[in-house]
Amino acid sequence: MAKRALISVSDKTGIVDFAKQLVELDFEIISTGGTFKVLKEAGIPVTGISEMTNFPEILDGRVKTLHPHIHGGLLAKLDDEKHLGQIADLSIQPISLVCVNLYPFKQTIEKPNVTVEEAIENIDIGGPSMLRSAAKNHKFVTVVVDPADYETVIHEISHNGNTTFKTRQKLASKVFRHTASYDSLIAEYMTNLTGEELPEKLTVTYELQQSLRYGENPHQKAAFYKKPLGSKFSIANATQLHGKELSYNNINDAATALQIVNEFDEPAAVAIKHMNPCGVGTGKTIFEAYAKAFEADPVSIFGGIVALNREVDKATAEKLHEIFLEIIIAPSFSKEAFDILTQKKNIRLLTVPFGEVDEKELRFTSIEGGMLVQDYDRYNLDHAEVTVPTKRKPTEDEWKALKFGWKVVKHVKSNAIVVNGIDQTYGVGAGQTNRVGAANIALKQAGDKAKGAVLASDAFFPFNDTVETAAKAGITAIIQPGGSIRDEDSIKLADEYGIAMVFTGIRHFKH
Repeated sequence: MAKRALISVSDKTGIVDFAKQLVELDFEIISTGGTFKVLKEAGIPVTGISEMTNFPEILDGRVKTLHPHIHGGLLAKLDDEKHLGQIADLSIQPISLVCVNLYPFKQTIEKPNVTVEEAIENIDIGGPSMLRSAAKNHKFVTVVVDPADYETVIHEISHNGNTTFKTRQKLASKVFRHTASYDSLIAEYMTNLTGEELPEKLTVTYELQQSLRYGENPHQKAAFYKKPLGSKFSIANATQLHGKELSYNNINDAATALQIVNEFDEPAAVAIKHMNPCGVGTGKTIFEAYAKAFEADPVSIFGGIVALNREVDKATAEKLHEIFLEIIIAPSFSKEAFDILTQKKNIRLLTVPFGEVDEKELRFTSIEGGMLVQDYDRYNLDHAEVTVPTKRKPTEDEWKALKFGWKVVKHVKSNAIVVNGIDQTYGVGAGQTNRVGAANIALKQAGDKAKGAVLASDAFFPFNDTVETAAKAGITAIIQPGGSIRDEDSIKLADEYGIAMVFTGIRHFKH
C-alpha cells in the first residue's frame, strides 16, 4: 500500500525539509493552497488536493479538504476488511500521515483594529476536521500539528518503517489539545463579541509558560500556564532580565505586588511577603517611595518581593541592593541600576508593561471539582458613594491618608486592617479570624506611629471594639464600608473620641 502524506500548514517552519525527508522515505505528498506552492517551488513532487478529490476548491478556498476522498482516506480502519472494501470500491486512497496546522486565528485577533470579518475568515474549518479525523484514527495514521515533532516522526519512520503506536497516541493527544485550545479562543472571541459575561459553558485555554521545580511546597508538582489573550500587565508577560528561575510562590507574590502597585499613579513601591503587603510607600521620586516602603517594615521585607511603578535608577538600586530580596519588578532599570543589582547572581529582575491592564480579565479560583469565576476587584473610591456619618469630618491630610489606606487594604487578606499615614503604611493586620485581632496586629506593628494615623478596614465593624482599640492607639480617622446592624454603636463611639469615620458602601473581602 502506497504511503501518502497530506501536508497543509499555516506555520511553514521547517516544512520544506520535513517534506523532502518524507519523499526520501517514499511518501507521496498531497497538499493545498499556499503549502502546495511552497513545496512545488522547492522542487518537491507534490499532488494538489483537487487532483485527489476530482473536485475544485470552491468558495474562495473555504471548501477544499471537506471531501470523502480525504476523510475516507483518514478514517478507514486498515485492519477492517469491510472498510478496506468500501474505500477500494470508491477509489479512496488511505492517507498514513497528516501534517496540518491551523489558520492564525490568535495572531489575527491580536492585531490592532482587526475587523470581525477578518477574524471570522481566519476560523479554520478543514484543518481541525482533518486533524480530528487523523487523531481519531491514530491507530493507523500519524498526525503532526507541531513542527517540534518533525524530527521524532522522521527518525522513527526511517528506523522502523513507521512511527510507534505510543508516538502516534501522544501526537493524537497533542492534536486534541491543540484543536480544543483553538476552539476555546474562538469561543472566547465570539462570547466577548456578543457581550455574554458568564455563559452557560466556560471554555478557557492556557499555554505552558514554565515547568516549575515544585508548587507551594516541595512535595507538590506544579507548572505555570499563560492565558494566550490575557492582560499584558501580568507576571505571565514579564521579561526576566536576571536571576534564577521563578518559583510557584515567587509568581503568586509577584502577581500580588503588581496588583497593588498599579493602584497608584504617583511613584510607588510595594513590598510583598506571602501574598500580603508588608510595606507600601509613595513619594515624589521612586527612591523616596521605596525608602518609605522599606521603613514601613524593615524586618518583613527581608527575602520579599518589591514592585515599583517607575524605572529603577542608580540611587534606588543602591538602596535595594542593601538587603536580600527575591524579586524586583519595575517598568525598566537604568544601566547603572542594572549593573548594581546584578552583582547578586540570584536576584530576579523583571520588567512588565505597565499601563496595559485588561479591564475585562476574569479571576479564576479553582476548587476541587470546580472553578469559581469573578471580575477582578477594580472598584475604587471614584466609584463609591462615600459618606461621613460622624460629627467630625476628615481633614485634608486625613483624606489623603484614608484614600491611600483604602487602596492598600483592598489587597490584604481578610480580615484586613491597615494603619497608615499620607504616603506610607505603618502596620498591616492580615488574614485574621476576627477584625479586632487584625487591628491589634496592625496597631502593634505601627507602634507610636499610630498616634495621628488613620485606619482602613476591608469590611464593616460588627462591633465597636475596633473603634475602641483604634482610639486608644491614637487613630484619628477611619475608613470602612459601613453596613453593619451595629453601625450606630461604632459611630457613637467614634464621636466620643473625636474620630472622623468614612463609609464607602463597598467592601473588599480577599480570601
